[in-house]
Amino acid sequence: MIFVYITCKDKKEAQKMGQALVKEKLAGCANYWPIESIYHWSSSVKATEGKQGKLVKDKEFILIVKTVKSKFGQIEAKVKKSHSYQVPCIMALPVSKISQKYFHWLKGEIKGF
Repeated sequence: MIFVYITCKDKKEAQKMGQALVKEKLAGCANYWPIESIYHWSSSVKATEGKQGKLVKDKEFILIVKTVKSKFGQIEAKVKKSHSYQVPCIMALPVSKISQKYFHWLKGEIKGF
């Protein structure tokens, strides 16, 4: 099992992405909550909204998707296709331990696993 960590611009985007990934059975579950982020918007990335070269403080939402490693590529492609950010944060975090009952349930919810 892995967690796929995705930052989203707002609650609506996080809900929409999470719902699509679960509905399409690429993930068994999705959680989201508000966060505040601080980052430096690099001049090497095409600037949007006048942020280039600045220290940026933003309110965002984290979307955590619970899935299996073999689905990461499909999830990444789907998120990139619909995400509002030019450079979305999409990363896989390994899960070192999981209850067997939950893992069994999760595998049953994911297509082709």
